[in-house]
Amino acid sequence: QVQVVESGGGLVQPGGSMTLSCTASGSMVRVSAMAWYRQAPGKARDLVAHVTSLGKIGYDDSVKGRFIVVRENGENTLYLQMNDLKPEDTAVYYCLAVVAGQGTPYWGQGTQVTVSS
Repeated sequence: QVQVVESGGGLVQPGGSMTLSCTASGSMVRVSAMAWYRQAPGKARDLVAHVTSLGKIGYDDSVKGRFIVVRENGENTLYLQMNDLKPEDTAVYYCLAVVAGQGTPYWGQGTQVTVSS
């Protein structure tokens, strides 16, 4: 059993910053890739940023230069540092962890980020 838990969401003003955290845990779990997705009301869930098993990082164009994703070395923990937040960044943010050897994706429950004045 793998559990993925996000934290750090809330309300922030436009131009502000916020950091999300994600931890994947479970007995003998080894996680390969991890990623952040987000889903705004009435829209599909979209990839925001990811870190592959080899440490390669990618970002959606909408957040390049504003968001930074960091995975702790050797840990199943992923962070998303979000800067210069815009109202269009408002969404539920989900963490995804892929278990090594299985390829099975596990999702967190999501954390709400609201950017509003």
